Amino acid sequence: MKRYENALGFLALAALWGASYPAIRAAKAGVEPLLMAALRFDAIGVVVLGYALARSQQVHPTSADVTTILIGGVGMIAVHNGLLFVGQTMVSGAVGAVVLATVPIWSVAFAVVALDTARPTPTRVLGILLGLVGTSILVVPGPTDIQPPDPLGVALLTASAVVFALAAVALRRETPTLGVAARQGWMMLVGGPVLHAASLARGEPQTVALTTDVLIAFGFLVLAAGVVGYLLYYTLLDRLGPVEVNLFGYVAPVFAAITGWLFLDERLAATTILGFLVIAVGFALVKRDAIRDALIDEAAPATGD
Repeated sequence: MKRYENALGFLALAALWGASYPAIRAAKAGVEPLLMAALRFDAIGVVVLGYALARSQQVHPTSADVTTILIGGVGMIAVHNGLLFVGQTMVSGAVGAVVLATVPIWSVAFAVVALDTARPTPTRVLGILLGLVGTSILVVPGPTDIQPPDPLGVALLTASAVVFALAAVALRRETPTLGVAARQGWMMLVGGPVLHAASLARGEPQTVALTTDVLIAFGFLVLAAGVVGYLLYYTLLDRLGPVEVNLFGYVAPVFAAITGWLFLDERLAATTILGFLVIAVGFALVKRDAIRDALIDEAAPATGD
């Protein structure tokens, strides 16, 4: 039964986080992107930390947690999401999801430099290069494209993926004592004020137009993609490991494209599909050994009770 639960959870995560890209575009009608990101993580941080308290989990950070919270709060929450929210307002949801699918590729690239767990083999180098090629394809106008993706938007999203991967590799060196929920809550409550400061520095109006569409989109980003999505991600991470759970990034563009088409009348360009396929091949190359080992473990007969 747990296998089916994991499969449903995997699809739910891909759907929630895939749909979040069009939701960001929808919410921009009522709130500026950095302010939107800041308010989102203010809310998610309070809810997630409250969830940890309700579960009687430790929420007081120790000295061993400080570096983890700062790396996650500034890198993963503030810088990554700041670039993501600004960049996503310039391109379709499908394009945003495809660019962020390069995160595992960038993670391997940084792990090769910073960790002893990855070696710069020719296959991995080729996979990393294909990730760059796939992202570049997204900004090339297709023969039937009315309006190609904004190159600046793609560049900001690429930088967002790079920052997330760099922070993820940096976090592998840390040994925090807090549980997942408390750790995530504090990261968000650190990242939120940084995003507020960035919003002010960018000169964004500090106002929110509360239309029905904006409320639905923002509510989805906070409660569904935010609270449920983050908790589901870390639950699956514990059950499946990083190789299998990170594959959701290659299903998320499907849900992003469907959601954008249904609610925002976004069209899926041929170059978006081609870029996604090239990135998927690059991922398969850089993660070839891990994917093979995971498939072997899955195929191995169970022993014991």
